[in-house]
Amino acid sequence: MTAPLTASETAPVLLTVVDSVATITLNRPDAMNGLDVATKELLLETVQQVADDPTVRCVVLTGSGRAFCVGQDLKEHLAGLKGEADIPLSDTVEKHYNPIVHAIATMPKPVVAAVNGVAAGAGASLAFAADFRILVDSAGYNTSFAGVALSCDTGSSWTLPRLVGTAKAMELLYFPRTVTAQEALELGLATQVVPEEGFKAAVGELATRLAAGPTVAFGSIRQAVANSAAHPLDESLAFEAEKMALTGGTEDHLAAVDAFVAKEKPVFQGR
Repeated sequence: MTAPLTASETAPVLLTVVDSVATITLNRPDAMNGLDVATKELLLETVQQVADDPTVRCVVLTGSGRAFCVGQDLKEHLAGLKGEADIPLSDTVEKHYNPIVHAIATMPKPVVAAVNGVAAGAGASLAFAADFRILVDSAGYNTSFAGVALSCDTGSSWTLPRLVGTAKAMELLYFPRTVTAQEALELGLATQVVPEEGFKAAVGELATRLAAGPTVAFGSIRQAVANSAAHPLDESLAFEAEKMALTGGTEDHLAAVDAFVAKEKPVFQGR
């Protein structure tokens, strides 16, 4: 069953939920899904909505048209720099980018970035925050920030070194260039690279698999991995113990043990 949850198909962010998979689509194809204030506000609202929705067991983030997302809408940003609009960059980082990527990176369910085209600046950072990144073979990343004399944002200082290592992250951030889909696969910035004709099917297959899995366990695993990146061993072990206690009390765990004993395949309900 499909449930469109946006007010209009012309909205800058679209949301559909099908079989427990929420697909968030950036919908400004003529602007290559650049992030203006209206888009960022609706994206934040949408991401927080699916994060809190217990019926959603997997989230897919993608773009419409030929781009995934080229990051900040520079036309709007330039208007702010020239005093033609009241849009300070520091405000939008704190009000929009930080809470958006925090919600993506910490929600207790799997997130897939379906990178259908170029992902640049904050757009690349959004993809880096997902658990899995499926790229169409014509897609590419570009960190962009230093190219316009800016520091990095949307969590890229945290996610990128963890994906490719500190030295490579510094290179990509200092000297922005297009990282092709094939190079992204080699670097660990892509889980899978597929031709355009197989892109939708590949995304759907992974999302369906994740949505049918033990959601509480998946959420606990992603939170434990993120926690351990910033904490010493003893604290990481304590956090793992908390998550084991949580998942050990779920219906899915009991069903899995019953199925194992019966030599059957478990069916998970996500709770």
